[in-house]
Amino acid sequence: MSDKKQSDLKVEDSKAPLAGVGGLLIKNGRIITADADQLADIYIEGEIIKTIGKNLNVKADKEIDAAGKLVFPGGIDPHVHLEMPFMGAFSSDNYETGTRAALFGGTTMVIDFILQKQGNSLRSALEEWKSRSDNNCVGDYSFHMAVTDFNENTKKEIREMIEVEGITSFKTFMAYKGVFMIDDRQMIGLMNEVKKHGGLINVHATNGDMIDYLIDKHKAEGKLSPLYHYLSQPEITEAEASGRFTDMANYTGCPGYIVHLTCEGALNAVRNATRRNQKVFVETCIQYLILDASLYEKEDGAKWVMSPPLREKKDQATLWAGINQGLVNVVATDHCPFNWEKKLLGKDDFSKIPNGHPAIENRMELLYSEGVAKNKITLNKYVEVACTNPAKIFGMFPQKGTIAVGSDADIVIFDPKEKHTLSAKTHHMNVDYSGYEGWEVTGKVKTVLLRGKVAIENNHCNIDKGYGKFIKRKKVADKI
Repeated sequence: MSDKKQSDLKVEDSKAPLAGVGGLLIKNGRIITADADQLADIYIEGEIIKTIGKNLNVKADKEIDAAGKLVFPGGIDPHVHLEMPFMGAFSSDNYETGTRAALFGGTTMVIDFILQKQGNSLRSALEEWKSRSDNNCVGDYSFHMAVTDFNENTKKEIREMIEVEGITSFKTFMAYKGVFMIDDRQMIGLMNEVKKHGGLINVHATNGDMIDYLIDKHKAEGKLSPLYHYLSQPEITEAEASGRFTDMANYTGCPGYIVHLTCEGALNAVRNATRRNQKVFVETCIQYLILDASLYEKEDGAKWVMSPPLREKKDQATLWAGINQGLVNVVATDHCPFNWEKKLLGKDDFSKIPNGHPAIENRMELLYSEGVAKNKITLNKYVEVACTNPAKIFGMFPQKGTIAVGSDADIVIFDPKEKHTLSAKTHHMNVDYSGYEGWEVTGKVKTVLLRGKVAIENNHCNIDKGYGKFIKRKKVADKI
């Protein structure tokens, strides 16, 4: 995949007036991309960035003064579950509420997961998900295809998904036997077919058989609180599966991407793979960087029941280091919210708590506050893992994920100094609690542009459902 160089971000004084009148001008902002940091103006015509330069002399229909603000590319969250059927319920954010909440938090595009039903085709799964998403999204979106039943019929659909539908990434589960899980034989077959057509395999890498054994063991012993959700998924279950997946990806030569990696043991499996010159893409989620398993001992511990579970402080340190080492490439959310009454379905049995956590609106601000403001990562690294790498890995760069001439005008104007407090009372996600209630954050999203249109301004959404566009993706990267 050819990278568009950031030479577009070279800026010069532009005293002569630019040709053309109209459009939108962002003035005096500090523009941050994955590899640049410049004070400059941005001129937008239609949906596209037209010019970047200092002191642009252009008459625009609308001007935004970004003095004292940071200007980022729109965030890309490549791991969300909107209106997803799971454990007898649907995740509470649909495509309208979820993509709108994402915009309020500075995320202009999401990639959701289509879940094939075992025994059914990929096409039927796509049509089911499109029936919920079409004309309902406020922000831009795409899909990964989760393959839960790889067979000769499914095999024939892979090429069509990539070349016709623009769905170039395929998720597999190494857990949830009987519902989502495929075995290693199916994994190898799918990897070979996906590689042939220029796609990528995403994986939920946990050892499902071991987890099921531990769940049954704890329940038989009468250990039913949310803490035992965590204790049923010890670090070894993730480390073993991550190592097995990297071995299979290495054997087949298929590009691989581990979703929601949480712990030191799993990241060490990836680290070991680099010794044989293998590249495996790694995603973690904001919650694993800043929350830990002690929350499961609280009375409302069900709020944080997700899979994999929250881990230990040492794992947080490993993940932050992994970001800076280039081993962790993406920070996503695995946003999959359920209202509290649904979480209470498991009040007497942790295995009945719907797994999932609301964070689609909080990711960009929390990552800035806990990462950049606390000197754990640089501004450039922040943009890289929240915006640019998802676009590069999943075949959307430089259309998405950067601020460059010719790119979509997906832009966040961010006040790095404004402090505010996260709360269910003020968030826009369709869920009645926050996993970060009362959390004071430094840095606030102020204005968001989506393809040139001011989507969020003065804490108000200016666009309606249906503005969000499905983004067909190119064949994916095997390196970034």
